[in-house]
Amino acid sequence: MHTVKALSAIALGMAAAGISITVAHAADPQTYEVMERLQITGQQQSGYLIEEQESATKLDITVKETPQMVTVITSEELKDFALHDLNSALENSATINVEQVETDRTYFSSRGFELNNFQVDGLGLPLINSNTHGRMDAALYDRIEVVHGANGVMTGVGSPAATVNLIRKRPTSDFRGSVNATVSSWSGKRLEGDVSGAFTDSLRGRLVVVGDEGESYLDRYENQTQVVYGVIDYAPTANTLITLGHSEHDSDTDGNMWGALTLYYGDGTPTDFDRSTNIAADWSTWVVKESRSFVDIETALSAHWNLRVAYNRVRTDEDSFLFYTYLGDAAAGLDPETGLGLVGYGSEYDLDDKQDTLDAYVSGSFAAFGERHELVFGANYARLDYTDMSLYDFHTGNGFPAMPALPDWNGNTPFPEFTDGLAGSEIDNTQKAVYAQARFSINADMKVLVGGRYNEFTTDGIGYGVDQSRDDGQFIPYFGVTYDISDATTVYASYTETFMAQNQRDANFERLPPLTGTNAEVGVKMELFEGAMLSAAYFDTEQKDLAVADGTVMNPNTGVPETVYRAAVGVNSTGFEAELAGEIMPGLQGSIAATVFDVDGDDTVEDYTPEQLFRGSVTYTPAMMENLKFGVSYQWQDSISRFQGLVGDMYANAGEEIITSQDAYGRLNLMASYRFNNAWSLSLNANNVTDEKYINSLLWPTQGYYGAERNYSATLTFLF
Repeated sequence: MHTVKALSAIALGMAAAGISITVAHAADPQTYEVMERLQITGQQQSGYLIEEQESATKLDITVKETPQMVTVITSEELKDFALHDLNSALENSATINVEQVETDRTYFSSRGFELNNFQVDGLGLPLINSNTHGRMDAALYDRIEVVHGANGVMTGVGSPAATVNLIRKRPTSDFRGSVNATVSSWSGKRLEGDVSGAFTDSLRGRLVVVGDEGESYLDRYENQTQVVYGVIDYAPTANTLITLGHSEHDSDTDGNMWGALTLYYGDGTPTDFDRSTNIAADWSTWVVKESRSFVDIETALSAHWNLRVAYNRVRTDEDSFLFYTYLGDAAAGLDPETGLGLVGYGSEYDLDDKQDTLDAYVSGSFAAFGERHELVFGANYARLDYTDMSLYDFHTGNGFPAMPALPDWNGNTPFPEFTDGLAGSEIDNTQKAVYAQARFSINADMKVLVGGRYNEFTTDGIGYGVDQSRDDGQFIPYFGVTYDISDATTVYASYTETFMAQNQRDANFERLPPLTGTNAEVGVKMELFEGAMLSAAYFDTEQKDLAVADGTVMNPNTGVPETVYRAAVGVNSTGFEAELAGEIMPGLQGSIAATVFDVDGDDTVEDYTPEQLFRGSVTYTPAMMENLKFGVSYQWQDSISRFQGLVGDMYANAGEEIITSQDAYGRLNLMASYRFNNAWSLSLNANNVTDEKYINSLLWPTQGYYGAERNYSATLTFLF
């Protein structure tokens, strides 16, 4: 039913767009020029190398000129390897570890630290509770930029991990359109339409519509996603461009996990359940509806100065029925003979959030001391208000049922009466900031970047009975230098301090102090093969008061267990990153990256953090068969582990340490595509072809679940 609706929406939307574009005038040279000049995001991409970036600085400098590692996951890579959602896309960035602790709640880390800095077109606030909810479709985005390390001048949050900036698709001046139909394992079906072009000499638009639905390798799990995105560019004068856009994104999941599988028996042996095992009840559901609107106005004040004002509005509505499992007797654990010992509990959880962000800045260049220098200064205001609510069933017995052994669990349990234990949050967050950054040309080869941002963070409200109020102010400095050894090679160094307010709570349900520290990086960027870039960097990050999961404590306000955290005294991460992106040789496109680092200062963080990562995606188009493309991608990480406690007194090996381990593993993915003519092409993808069985994450103590087994997809594309 959902797919039928999506098909109808795509057909109607594309038909309407096609009629309008057919009668459009040829673009006037003046308005065409302002559209192309003021909107880098409208550029046509080719291959796996993008030279422009919009995430590390608001200055008009390229990836090569930026004194930090920057990874760009291009539209071609997203298409080649059928990376239809955000998680699968980010798994291809060597600096990011996707921590899939549950099916519909995901955390992220980079360089050993939590990554919660996500932006859309350079605007956004840190993720609520540092995680994403539901399935996030990637069809709206032209590319994904990842700035490694701290990025406080741009984001307002000096996170030492990374910043993910999702760059929306924008209208094009030439008419183009596509329809993609995909079928995949577990009854997966996807239909995606994308049409763009000029309506008049000063107006162009783009429409993207997606319908995606499918079951899963997990028992009882299925998801339906629907996306509609429309955007227009309007040039009222030859110097001004106004962009208006709106998107609706709905993710509707049945059979979603809340928590995951218990990873060990009471005697310390691993459980090793089937990959399909799912703790969800047959009535579990999680619906996430997100509405985004934005206005972007950019005008040329003179030949060298631009003004940009951008506003972003986000409204999210989440409704869920959740089912969790926990050990009734933590000391006894799961019985190794019977598999019994788990207790279930259900909850109704609802979340509504409102985000409004306004950013205004002036950027340009000026001449002094015989050189041209660049400068940007601006101000930012952001507001995030959210309410959430949790309900339980303490009175019928259905809210906390005794569980059978998980291999025998089919999700069949009565639906609870969610009328008890009302608890929740009503939180208002405000961020105000002013910032400035300059790039001074010492000479033709040496550039110095200096800048800083002053942020005021205020929070008011009560969260689950705990006062969440805070009032923090912090100046975040930034310094960087680049030196061109030759036209092809640039070396750089950068330094910044870090500051990030945390909302995790300790065992007393009090907020942890802010995360503070320093971040330094030195590196080199080299243009190779006239179409590729090699980047390499050494980084050194020191952090204080990093939030580390510290077990489960009964929340006195709700009467149910809740994960709490402690502030690590000091955590240091040092290491190397290297990446090669672009056309490595004629016909061979690729993005190959590796990260090796060492986390020191907290044993728990060291154990569950993969410290060696490799990500490689390569495609080849033979010179004699230009219509054929085939490729391979590989994601590898080293071994991780988690200390879970000691074996209880009731077992013969009482007192032994319980360690959950995940050996090093890699996932091999293959693709092939063939273009029949200028309009039609077919792509085939095979994922995890060696059928590796692995635990997705050990970020959370005691629980985790397994990644997908071998699976396939086929996509038929029509271009017009």
